[in-house]
Amino acid sequence: MYFPYLRGRQYELLALKELAKGGLLGSHIVPVVEPIKVSSTFDGTLRTFFDLNLPLALIFNPAVGDYAGQDDFVDVYIQKIGRLSELMPTLLMSSSASTVLGKLMAKSVKLSGITTVLDNRDFLEIYRTEFDDTSPQYTLFTDDRSLRRVVKQGKVMFEDKFNKQDKNADYSKNIDEFFSDDHLFYSSEGYMGFGDYSIIGNDYIKSGFAQYAVAIHIVYFNANNELRVRHFISDSNRDISDTVGKFSEALAKYIEWEQEWQRERPDLFIDGNPPTSAMMMLNNHWENGTYPGILTLKKLSIMHHLELMGKFLDAEASK
Repeated sequence: MYFPYLRGRQYELLALKELAKGGLLGSHIVPVVEPIKVSSTFDGTLRTFFDLNLPLALIFNPAVGDYAGQDDFVDVYIQKIGRLSELMPTLLMSSSASTVLGKLMAKSVKLSGITTVLDNRDFLEIYRTEFDDTSPQYTLFTDDRSLRRVVKQGKVMFEDKFNKQDKNADYSKNIDEFFSDDHLFYSSEGYMGFGDYSIIGNDYIKSGFAQYAVAIHIVYFNANNELRVRHFISDSNRDISDTVGKFSEALAKYIEWEQEWQRERPDLFIDGNPPTSAMMMLNNHWENGTYPGILTLKKLSIMHHLELMGKFLDAEASK
């Protein structure tokens, strides 16, 4: 199982919604969403997952956004949406975990149905206390010996794989990087699944700023099925003007690379078509000379990653 961790920004939620409605997530993807606010996009995305009976792990004690550091998101969620049975209730192991867990259990959520995220050893004792007799369904945790000793069941290896740069232009210093091979080894190493922050990274910035360069981030499988990430960066990066032209520069590099990848992995290009809907959309923008906007670019990169991984895991399961 793959657990992509997303922060609930609009473009992340739209990526999930479009994948779900298009039947493109596969049967081995469980998105983890840390909500930053309750919006119409948030509501619509959850309802899409409910209606299609797709798994989604929702964090009820978010560390960022409108409800950061509070313990009342359970009440807000019940009031505004009110559907718990279709979700996988999820907790960050933090100072608010025990209080929020109590609220969830008061709503008939069982300990064995909880998913947890344990990425800080300082909260290991809370985890040990709350789940002493009954293990959570899944626990996403970092590669730490102390954590491995305590987590007994439902282990999910969890790590930030994206080498995030301060400026888009900086990605041009290393345009092709190793991303992950967890999908190849998680099962043999005793884990139920693996997770990461996709091509967004763990850092949360409330509001962005104008970038000098346009960047397109695309993950891909090499000949050994290791996952790498390729960065396509614009060239005319002296100021923040002409974003459309910069997108065209970055997209031209992507189009050239896609042909190279097809020669290396023709098995992924069925009837010559790229393996994901997001790649097809990028190709359409190239052919039509259109510019979708920066946030849509991020959405497409996430959609590509999740659809590609979903197809890989489904294929592996069918062997």
